[in-house]
Order: sequence, then C-alpha cells, then structure tokens
Amino acid sequence: MAETQYSKVFAAARKNTPLIHHITNYVTVNDCANITLCAGGAPVMAHSPEEVEEMVQFAGALVLNIGTLDHAQIESMLLVGKAAAKRDIPIILDPVGAGATTLRTKTAQRLMTELPISVLKGNAGEVGVLAGVDAKVRGVDSAGISGDPISITQEYAGRSGMTVVLSGQTDIISDGNQVLLVENGHPLMGAISGTGCMAASVTGVFTACDKDLVTASAAALAAFGLAGERAAALAKGPGSFKVALFDALATLTPDDLAEGGRIRKA
Repeated sequence: MAETQYSKVFAAARKNTPLIHHITNYVTVNDCANITLCAGGAPVMAHSPEEVEEMVQFAGALVLNIGTLDHAQIESMLLVGKAAAKRDIPIILDPVGAGATTLRTKTAQRLMTELPISVLKGNAGEVGVLAGVDAKVRGVDSAGISGDPISITQEYAGRSGMTVVLSGQTDIISDGNQVLLVENGHPLMGAISGTGCMAASVTGVFTACDKDLVTASAAALAAFGLAGERAAALAKGPGSFKVALFDALATLTPDDLAEGGRIRKA
C-alpha cells in the first residue's frame, strides 16, 4: 500500500509516541487518556496550576477542553498555554458549549486572545458562535449554523490565524487557504458522550508529529472516523461500540488509513 501524506503522519505518531498534555473535562478525561494511547501518543492529565508549566515542558502538544469549566481551570489553562507557547508546542482548543453560556463563550474568546491557539476544533454551533455568525448551541451540542459551513470555516481560519476544524457528518478543516473535507465516521459516534473530546486528543497526537496542521488534523479525524466505522460494524449498541472504538483505533495501521481514509479538497 502506497503511503499518503496522511498515513505518514500516523506512522510518525506510532513511532514517536508524543506526550500530550491535557486540561480537559471530568466527564471524558479517562476516555481522552485512553484514546490518546490508542492513537499512538502518551497522555498526561495534569491540571493543577502548581505543576502545569513544568509538566508541559515534556509535551509534544497541549489539548485544552472547556467542557466542565471553572475559574481554577481557566487559570491553569492560561498558565500552561503561555508555557507551551514559549516552546512552540501546538495548542488545540476544544470550546465545548461555547455559545451556551456567557462563561464558556467568554473563556473561549479569552483563550484565543491570550494564547496562540494552533487548532480550534468544535462543532458547527461552537465554531459559528466564535466566528460571529448566526449559530445556536443547546447544552454542549450544535443546534445549527446559518450560512455555508465551508465558507465560514475558511473565512474564520484566515481571519483568526488558526487552523479551524468544524466537526460534523463531514469534517471541515481549513487554515484560511487550503480546505480539506473528511468523510470518515459513523452515526454511532454521536450516540456516546465524549467522541468530540476524543477527536481533539487524537488531533493533539497527530499535530505533535507534523507542522502542517491542516494535514495533521485531517489525518487525525480520518483515522478516528475510520476506527468508528470499523467499530460500528462489530457493535450491537452504544456500549459495545465504545469498547470497539478503542480497539479499532489501537489496531488501525498507517496502511489502513492510506486505504480507507476519505479526505478530499473542497
């Protein structure tokens, strides 16, 4: 099987086992740690302000997730983000529920203002709210976006300087210039909590291994989505699907991604 630019990133993750520092939510923290391992990385879930600046020195990427936000966590995110920036470590922000409450929206905006966020990964509602277009969020789920999501993603990426990942049935990834669409995945991925958080963790693993953030992000989402497809073929429902998802990603190979990844230019 011929290598692709996407399978090469995956192979690098398997070879290098990058440490991925997370400050994430307590609902999915264990799932994020395990999916990081399955993707080829090594997780650390340090959140205390007394140690985050020291811990991130060993990391290949930093994943910030505002799913269960509080003020102490915000302090730690700012501290660790500034330390990561000094080492040019990619920072992935998952703005869970931005648009649902003022605290979440303002915190996401503050993090993007004060930290050099590398990749913003959110659903259509979250990305739309932060991009300043008409979008709705219900709890932590997208309730819709007005306008063309591809154009919104590309314009916001160009304006913000971030690589923007808008997750959905088709994932959209753009840095303002190139736009990639990832069509891997399965509806059962929406039947369990935490797949969005896990996708951010896999993105952290892949971006730690390639400076082309669009390619790395697309490869991460394709690998995760392909694992979801394989898991769904074995599952009887959400519970067995979750177990199968970890197994499917852990056993996925770069050749599998080269063959089964459905990534195309917009």
